[in-house]
Amino acid sequence: MQGEKRYEPVIRFFTEETKVLSCMSIACGTKDRACFACGGTADLSGRPVGEDSVFDLASLTKLFTGLLLMRLYEQGKIDLDAPVTRYAPAFRNLPDLTVRQTAWFERAVRTPERVDQASTREEALARLFAATAEENGPRPYSDMPAMVIKYVLEGAGGASYMDLLRREILVPLDMEETFCFVPSELRPRCVSTDREHRIEQGRYILRDGVAPGTPHDPKARILSLEGDDCPGHAGLFSTAGDMIRLCQGVLAGKVVSAASLRMMAENHVGRPLPGGGFSQCLGCLCYVRHPDQHFSETPVFMSDTALGLSGFSGNHLALDPERGVFEFYLGSRVLNRLSVLVPKLGETIRDYGLNGDGTGAVLWPDGEKVLSSVQYVYLKDEHLHPVTEKLLENLRREPVVPHSIQPMNRGKSDEIRRIHL
Repeated sequence: MQGEKRYEPVIRFFTEETKVLSCMSIACGTKDRACFACGGTADLSGRPVGEDSVFDLASLTKLFTGLLLMRLYEQGKIDLDAPVTRYAPAFRNLPDLTVRQTAWFERAVRTPERVDQASTREEALARLFAATAEENGPRPYSDMPAMVIKYVLEGAGGASYMDLLRREILVPLDMEETFCFVPSELRPRCVSTDREHRIEQGRYILRDGVAPGTPHDPKARILSLEGDDCPGHAGLFSTAGDMIRLCQGVLAGKVVSAASLRMMAENHVGRPLPGGGFSQCLGCLCYVRHPDQHFSETPVFMSDTALGLSGFSGNHLALDPERGVFEFYLGSRVLNRLSVLVPKLGETIRDYGLNGDGTGAVLWPDGEKVLSSVQYVYLKDEHLHPVTEKLLENLRREPVVPHSIQPMNRGKSDEIRRIHL
């Protein structure tokens, strides 16, 4: 493993002790410095993950979509209070739904039938464009708003999503290894998301045959047109180096203004529930601070203006413009692992042989012991955030050492440093 030594116990915990993730790349930093480490195996052959490994970003794609929305808003190309149909008339059943209501999860967007169960891309698009809006419940987070906003961006920007992304974010930040379609020559560097296992109320489901560089998300897979049409909610791939460039570019004000970042972090849906607890706290296509840290995607050491997201395939990102810091990890929690466990009525995950924190293994009907990642998202508070907090404290005090990471082997990594604190 290369990079920041203080992250070694974190990587060992996730990839060797619990084996929740097959591999991970971790980074944290400020607008001009970063710490990085990686470890684990990228596929079933045991290939080690590297600094240049290409990860399926899954729902971290939504951060790009949200930033693009605010960028076009700043350019005067999008009115957030206009109906989505002004820019995306194909959504004929959403005439009263505004861009703001969509992006901030204020209304639920529903399709008449599941997009990911369509047999063709054309059928999937027909289902998407037939979406309607209704009142939200206590868990308003959904892929659908980002899928709608993708078409708003294209209508307002006069170009495809990927062309807008390249023009507005990727090229200015020198992010040359962020793709919707991973070039064939780079696919050997992709982290595998194949052989995902699920148990849903007694049904044992194996999802295999996901090729390297292919989105794990089934909606993204059917809509992406083999990488030519990113659907906005998932489907992007990137390296740790490029994600560092994104976070540092956002913190440096190179993507959108500080005012726009504060707007993105405004909670429009989080509220106390009558029976106790709190509904999800969401900003513009992202999570924001939740009163209960157990349900928060932002670390306790970040401010109330922080943005957070997780990606189903095994990713996490939190970015705090007020304190000028970020952290993320990219990983695979689906490679030959149990990712979802919905017990039968009256049962718990312990009845399947798992520990209370979701770690362990279940016995598959064919006799294989399958490692579990069903509650991986809750483990980061205990094992990741405290290390990151200490690293960031030291990062502000210590000078940058003259040893640069080259995660893309392009010699353009002056802003990314390997810090040994």
